[in-house]
Amino acid sequence: MCGITGWIDWERDLTQAGPVLDGMTRTLAPRGPDASGSWISSRAALGHRRLVVVDPAGGGQPMVRKQGEHTYVLIYNGELYNTAELRSELAGQGYTFQGHSDTEVLLTAYMAWGRACVNKFNGIFAFAVWDEYEQSLFLARDRLGVKPLFYAQRGSALLFASELKALLAHPFVKPEIDETGLAEVLIMGPARTPGHGVFYGVREVRPGYCLIYTREELRLERYWRLESRPHPDDLDNTVSRVRELFLDTVSRQLVSDVPVCTFLSGGLDSSAITAVAAQAYREAGIGPLRTFSIDYKDNERYFQASEFQPNSDTPWAKLMAEACGTDHTSVIIDTPQLVEALEAAVLARDLPGMADVDSSLLLFCREIKQQATVALSGECADEVFGGYPWFRSEEALHAATFPWSRKLEEKTGVLAEDVIKAVRPQGYMAERYEETLAEVPICPDDLPREKTMRQMFYLNLTWFMTTLLDRKDRMSMATGLEVRVPFCDHRLVEYVWNVPWNMKFCDQREKGLLRRALKGILPDTVLARRKSPYPKTHNPAYTAVVSARLREILQDPASPLRPLVNRRALLEMTEDNNQVFDLPWFGQLMTGPQLFAYLIQLDIWLREYRVSIK
Repeated sequence: MCGITGWIDWERDLTQAGPVLDGMTRTLAPRGPDASGSWISSRAALGHRRLVVVDPAGGGQPMVRKQGEHTYVLIYNGELYNTAELRSELAGQGYTFQGHSDTEVLLTAYMAWGRACVNKFNGIFAFAVWDEYEQSLFLARDRLGVKPLFYAQRGSALLFASELKALLAHPFVKPEIDETGLAEVLIMGPARTPGHGVFYGVREVRPGYCLIYTREELRLERYWRLESRPHPDDLDNTVSRVRELFLDTVSRQLVSDVPVCTFLSGGLDSSAITAVAAQAYREAGIGPLRTFSIDYKDNERYFQASEFQPNSDTPWAKLMAEACGTDHTSVIIDTPQLVEALEAAVLARDLPGMADVDSSLLLFCREIKQQATVALSGECADEVFGGYPWFRSEEALHAATFPWSRKLEEKTGVLAEDVIKAVRPQGYMAERYEETLAEVPICPDDLPREKTMRQMFYLNLTWFMTTLLDRKDRMSMATGLEVRVPFCDHRLVEYVWNVPWNMKFCDQREKGLLRRALKGILPDTVLARRKSPYPKTHNPAYTAVVSARLREILQDPASPLRPLVNRRALLEMTEDNNQVFDLPWFGQLMTGPQLFAYLIQLDIWLREYRVSIK
């Protein structure tokens, strides 16, 4: 994995742009701690930071290849999992290779097939190819948005980067937000409208899209979308196909020239990946697989089961580690670390995020990085197979809003009245919701119930899943750790998309289809375990600390947060924890303490990024 950034300009001579490009590239150093590179011509300046995973000697970037009159320059962040097949096909067409990196295969694929190359890729990627002869730029992002890619057009200039901080390092991009950007962080946050870059005039290349920039135009093209059609297979064949795709996906994603590990919570998803990976390690005779789980100091003492977190992960992770014979490490995080890392999490994401859910993952990845460079994680199975409670809730299915954004009125109640008038909370969220529903590909044969379920799945795949993928990418790459997500394989997603809900919910269990597909791979006890999300701290000390921290901010006349919030309401809430709502206002984990932490992160963001509101 790596970080990319660039500047294309039709009116300025970029041969003197080295210092600006270096500044943009330098911000991405955590994503690529192993090497740095740049390529500059009169109209293009491209920067790259590298994290070495495959072919240390032959995968350097920017990578330059010539074909006839064309000089192609590639900068790339990602991983291709079908590199061997692509290399074989390209070799059959007469192409030769200097190394064994997927970087070289990707660039050669572009030389051979042009923009259509993206349709052949199985992987996670954000990349840019500059054609010096045609004076054209091609940007592309993977189908499901695992790797990030932002851009901003300023007159004749196009700027792009893996992260917002690299764009903000350019003098053309100011840390400004308008009322829409304010609505993004106050109403939709920690989610973000697909394609929206929050900062004024900054956009995101959406998953499954590419961007072409020439002297004549900037054009976005969608190269991939979910397609709805009747599902032809019976339940037994569907189970077999899911199992086949899953096993192939995990096998492909174990390829690496550096140490690989897995996240292991003891839940269905991470356990399945770990079991397959551990078996592959045993068969290859390369020693035990390393696995890692996360927990919090004194959590066993304070844990309380709920609808959203029915049980604790620790005993389940231990059970799976013993069953698979892994070299297991349990990372324990204490409250002071969790609070202190809220700032580092903002700097990693460039936005306020999922509060301690972010900061804990950042600390977790930091520990893992000491022993491994690549990790496999179980994210996305719940969005693909329907694991969240709201898939089974009649109230959520017919609520006509995003099911994870609960208690909008309570959340809005902590905002200042003039801010509420400016951002229009109910209206803004409703508009984003209706825009998304208008995109849902509906099959003509769908009955009303199946249409409703397609809408719910689409909302989760395009909003909630991308929020978690953003979180995983920024927190892991901020530590130089590459995290792969096998359940995001587009072949698996495409297949399961058309499986009817009664099959996905077979045996009347969340992710029943996946559970059947994993029989014989996992112990029966783990197969039967109820879903439990990524763990959070239940220590009341955390609530006390974030309450005190937020009170300090609210009493600071210099705080940029103060004009945005209802100080009296918040001060009362921080003084009386009985007023703090205990049901999630976002997702499954973010309740009252996380609201306080989110506002702390918002204050950090406004200060550190010197954000101005237009």
